[in-house]
Amino acid sequence: MSAVQLDVQREVHALYRDHHGWLHGWLRRKLGNAFEAADLAQDTFLRILGAHERLGALELREPRAYLTTVARRVLLNHYRRLSLEQAFLDALACLPEPQAPSPEDRYLILETLHEVDAMLDGLAPRARTAFLLAQLEGLTYAEIAEKLDVNVRTVKRYMASAFEACLLMTL
Repeated sequence: MSAVQLDVQREVHALYRDHHGWLHGWLRRKLGNAFEAADLAQDTFLRILGAHERLGALELREPRAYLTTVARRVLLNHYRRLSLEQAFLDALACLPEPQAPSPEDRYLILETLHEVDAMLDGLAPRARTAFLLAQLEGLTYAEIAEKLDVNVRTVKRYMASAFEACLLMTL
């Protein structure tokens, strides 16, 4: 382990030691649930550790403001995940019992939905829109170009980036 990585780990450890309790309380007030707050506080620090191992030193003048920013993103992802799961459960409720997937299949489907959601979230907004128009509404590239007020060549670029993201998701 490099000296930079050790410094980052020490800095994140100090941040954790000094502010974990505060962050947990902040999340508990937002969520109304101490157990979910504990999970999301851990997720917040894991995200910080991962980011700073890639980026280097952590120099914070306002650590609580930084923690709040990262925790809000983690919280937003948590709510998106819950919303996606609820939509999936609502769709399952419409299926006749014999067609309902097994618990194992439900888990696999949900994990795949979360991966697809993350992939779509990683696309540029216009590329995501073009991809969804093509895949869900069956529009042609020319129709998408007209709808987005771009040329067909641009739509092809959007679609190429979306297909590349799909391929990377399978690796």
